[in-house]
Amino acid sequence: MTPRTAIVTGAARGIGAATARRLAADGHAVAVLDLAEDQARATADAITADGGRAIAVGVDVADEQAVAAAVERVATELGAPSILVNNAGILRDNLLFKMSADDWDSVLTVHLRGAFLMSRAVQSHMVEARWGRIVNLSSTSALGNRGQINYSAAKSGMQGLTKTLAIELGKFGVTANAVAPGFIETEMTRATAERVGVPFEDFVAAAAKETPVGRSGRPEDIAGAVAYFCSEEAGFVSGQVLYVAGGPKA
Repeated sequence: MTPRTAIVTGAARGIGAATARRLAADGHAVAVLDLAEDQARATADAITADGGRAIAVGVDVADEQAVAAAVERVATELGAPSILVNNAGILRDNLLFKMSADDWDSVLTVHLRGAFLMSRAVQSHMVEARWGRIVNLSSTSALGNRGQINYSAAKSGMQGLTKTLAIELGKFGVTANAVAPGFIETEMTRATAERVGVPFEDFVAAAAKETPVGRSGRPEDIAGAVAYFCSEEAGFVSGQVLYVAGGPKA
């Protein structure tokens, strides 16, 4: 395995943090990006405490200039990035007739504009190296989910973004794939349980009951799938969407 520099967005907690730790364990230097740098620092510190190389970078992934500055900082401090995991995301759930235009815009902006800006900023380093891995986080909600019309649209859009990146960048040795998690125990799903007024333990149990493997997912389950797409061995796999949901989804 050739050590490389990886960027993981939304990596202060949950799936992003688990992915950053997994890529570091695989030998890569990792830039831990999140909206607040102090929150990202805990993940970076955990990586360095385990003997890895990591920095924390605060950035709004929807801010074009901030993204450019963040990627430049990563290249300077850790080396040119050739792995990008677009994980940053937010929830603003509601039924269609209750959803505000601001809640629609904010979700589409963070997920899609953020992934677009990050991919565009990093691709030049990958093209120059003639090697790159882009992994976008989609979701089973891309297939449709009541109360998540904005999130579903964003996560479906991540799949189209992924497939087009694969087509445009393939000739430069760059692959692009998406991982679509099912129910994963994170602070985000805990917030969803609170919103609908269900104790989190009951929320998890209900999800596990509907999952063929009989349990809910953990952030590490997703990190393992992302790590495969980032590997040398995945060089002939591009434009794919892998549902990591404990059973068939699509």
